[in-house]
Amino acid sequence: MGADVFVADEQSAFTLDVTRWATLARQVLDAEDVGDDVEVAVLFVDEPTIAELHERYLGETGSTDVLAFPIDDEPVRGGRNPDEGGTGPGGPLSSEEEAIPVLLGDVVVCPAVAGRQADERGVAVEDEVALLVVHGLLHLLGMDHEETAQAERMERRTQELLARFHRSAG
Repeated sequence: MGADVFVADEQSAFTLDVTRWATLARQVLDAEDVGDDVEVAVLFVDEPTIAELHERYLGETGSTDVLAFPIDDEPVRGGRNPDEGGTGPGGPLSSEEEAIPVLLGDVVVCPAVAGRQADERGVAVEDEVALLVVHGLLHLLGMDHEETAQAERMERRTQELLARFHRSAG
């Protein structure tokens, strides 16, 4: 079944197929072996919204293309403490306890900024949006581009995932 991906289109600059982006996100998460018990939200927002988030959480003014908000908390485990051993002494976890998803985080994309970047780079808006969705998901999974080696690894993985799941889909 794969990860549970929620996609919301809260902007009007571009018409988006939310199913397409949810599928891409699930494929990336599956390829990265995150498991079936993960929840992720991908939100498409307008420029004022992403600019406000950019300033509030990163202290930087102006709009940006993508923001990733990982959930850093440890997942809540079922069962008893300290042994987390289930519903009773030595008992297995109940089906409700097994089904509690781990919240991986949120990816927020601004299609208006993506559209400008696509024009500058001479690519389709859909290609730029795909790049941003994959980039944001990799941030949620702990990848970063602060150092050159990290940036190269992240760029290489981004391109591999795009080639496999976006470009091959047309």
